[in-house]
Amino acid sequence: MNKKVTIGVVQAAPAYLDVAQSMVKVEALLREAADKGANLVTFGETWFTGYPAWIDYCDEYAKWDFQPTKEVFAKTHENSLDVNGPEVQQIGEWAKELGVVVVMGINEKVSSGPGNGTIYNALLTWSETGELVNHHRKLMPTHTERLLYGQGDGAGLQAVETPYGRIGGLICWEHWMPLTRQTMHNSGEHIHVAVWPKVHEMLQMATRSYAFEGRCFAVGVGQIMRVKDIPDQLNLPPELQDKPEHMLLNGGSCVVGPDGHYVLEPQWDKEGVFTVEVDLDRCYEERLALDVTGHYQRNDVFQLEVNKKRP
Repeated sequence: MNKKVTIGVVQAAPAYLDVAQSMVKVEALLREAADKGANLVTFGETWFTGYPAWIDYCDEYAKWDFQPTKEVFAKTHENSLDVNGPEVQQIGEWAKELGVVVVMGINEKVSSGPGNGTIYNALLTWSETGELVNHHRKLMPTHTERLLYGQGDGAGLQAVETPYGRIGGLICWEHWMPLTRQTMHNSGEHIHVAVWPKVHEMLQMATRSYAFEGRCFAVGVGQIMRVKDIPDQLNLPPELQDKPEHMLLNGGSCVVGPDGHYVLEPQWDKEGVFTVEVDLDRCYEERLALDVTGHYQRNDVFQLEVNKKRP
């Protein structure tokens, strides 16, 4: 295991609801991150093909039997990825070529069989050899997301071994699910990828708290989305009309050390690939005082069981 690891954080808009153009962006961003020396490249929540921020800005979307929302759902489904599809395979080939581990949030669909009309909020991890080594589905879509996404499962609640440490991740408000956090801590993370739409103040707190609790590096990955990315079928509220370049999601990506302090300060209102080198020995230095999987966990008192079966 390499103790010195360079983390690359992608804070750049995808091509919203456009698989082909998003693939063009993925390749360019992976190459940019590799050129900057990144060993691990991270993308935000449902980065491929975009977080549905319209659910928080367009009040009419939740009407029953509302045709514009149906059309947006259908377009989102069309532009979601099947984990067995060619795009996932191609991203793996780029990861292998560049020798990087990739963690990316996607909109996921199932092309055939049960659940073929459901979209999942998923987090994929490719190894540096190009294999898809983890596939996690968000356990509980949060609030308005429940209109769009199905419930996930425990199959992907694990860190994976890589030359750059054990890498795991969770999606957004999963970081406020205590047993989910403990499950991930038990998997021995050195680097945790926390994906969000944008990493606003409370989410900065969650990212920092996770790093401190888990005695690991936590990568808070935010996104960029502008008003012009809201699907045309939906009406903009008056305050957003005539503001196509206004950022609805303005980033806030950061990297936090095992002591809860920033090693990469939050990045706001700008696109780019941000890198920082970390020393994985810091994880063990901080576990002297706190190890919630060992000497600070009473396994004789508490028992945690996880259903890892995927329906």
